[in-house]
Amino acid sequence: MSNRLVEPAAWAKQQFEGCDLGDARRTNRLVQVATQAAARPDGSTPDQTESWGDCKAFYRLMGCENVTHANVIGPHCQQTRQSCPVDSVQLILCDSTDIDFGRPTPGLGPVGANAHNRGFFLHSGLMRDAATGAIRGLAGQELFYRRPKRRQKVAKNTQRRDPHRESVVWGKLIDQIGSPPQSVQWIHVCDRGADDYEVYLRVHLNHCGWVIRAARLNRKIQTVTGAETTLEDLLSAIPVNDRLSVSVPRQGNRPARTADVELRYAPFLMPLPSRTNDWIRAHAPSEPLAMWCVQVTEVNPRAGTKALDWVLITSEPVTNTAQAFAVVEHYKKRWGVEEYHKALKTGCHVEERYYQTSERLERVTGLHAVLATRLLQMRELAQQQPDLPAADIAPEEWVETLARVRKQPSTTMTIRPARRSATTASMESNCFVCLVGLVGFIRARNLRAAPAAPQNEKAHAERAIAGF
Repeated sequence: MSNRLVEPAAWAKQQFEGCDLGDARRTNRLVQVATQAAARPDGSTPDQTESWGDCKAFYRLMGCENVTHANVIGPHCQQTRQSCPVDSVQLILCDSTDIDFGRPTPGLGPVGANAHNRGFFLHSGLMRDAATGAIRGLAGQELFYRRPKRRQKVAKNTQRRDPHRESVVWGKLIDQIGSPPQSVQWIHVCDRGADDYEVYLRVHLNHCGWVIRAARLNRKIQTVTGAETTLEDLLSAIPVNDRLSVSVPRQGNRPARTADVELRYAPFLMPLPSRTNDWIRAHAPSEPLAMWCVQVTEVNPRAGTKALDWVLITSEPVTNTAQAFAVVEHYKKRWGVEEYHKALKTGCHVEERYYQTSERLERVTGLHAVLATRLLQMRELAQQQPDLPAADIAPEEWVETLARVRKQPSTTMTIRPARRSATTASMESNCFVCLVGLVGFIRARNLRAAPAAPQNEKAHAERAIAGF
């Protein structure tokens, strides 16, 4: 990993220089504001910019009709998809999250449990290397709005094939990401929301693989001999293939742990469902889709711990324990997309952006959607190479400045996380994060120390801030 990740200007140029915003000046401005935002990802727009002029230019850019969420993130996603190493396996971790701005804003839709909260949803595909676990970036992202609930109840099977249903976003993202380059394998890793025939078919037609957690065990399937059964009955008839221990990653407030599990796996066929739509009828293959299922069931879980019970549907052949375990390991990495959404919300504070129209909020979210991948990569570097000298990956002036602040030789500084004294607080810091934060602090201090802007310009900027 090179300085291009750490140094904001080089990183911003690499990620956004290819954006087509209808005017080269807009693209140049986007690169500049991305540079400033990268140095202070959690700051407000006035905090991220270096002058009142930059602040006003940022707001003007976010108000431009030629700037959209899609064309802001587009070049980054394209670079992510095209930069896969030859003969590698890349996981595309997919999931949705709501971006809740918590207040009425023109154009926003309902989100969350509170009927008054407004925002939109992001459906993200985060690419992660299956072998190393390295975060490569966003392979694609769809922004969508939730429709108001219907007053008249509709049968579930009718809802399932409604072309306007919310779950169509899974297929949209799959088609947006497309097919992998030659000699590269992509595997979509999804939670239970993707357990749908149309999703499997779209992944199949894009020449990708999948590992998807089953949501409906009562779905009708076929055995490899053609006999009709359900997924639940198939699993109940499978003997235990193996017993092993698996590490369960931390999820939310649940700590990481080791679980003793029983492993079952078997092939099956998924036929055309009885309820279809125009797209399925136009693209369905003549034969059922061949798949494998892997069931992981925890035995003797700890008291107070919910037992692990995963049924994973995959396109990957599973004929032995090693292959079944690889499928389980792929699914365990799905939590990475949750960490990405956390970086977007808590690292970039995207929900605290006070722009006054939905279009402007979409644009500024696109900028920070790319920035959130950088935060994940920086954290990953600090975790995987903690003894790496800070000077090897950060600009020299950053390291020298922090060394003077800490009153220690710059040659001894690494990116190893260092716990502060437990007597003051249970906190963690590392040189990497301090360097990034220090640059933001220095720029904010310089802005405060700068000569006062002319009264009319300052008043205009303050009105702009209030108006966005």
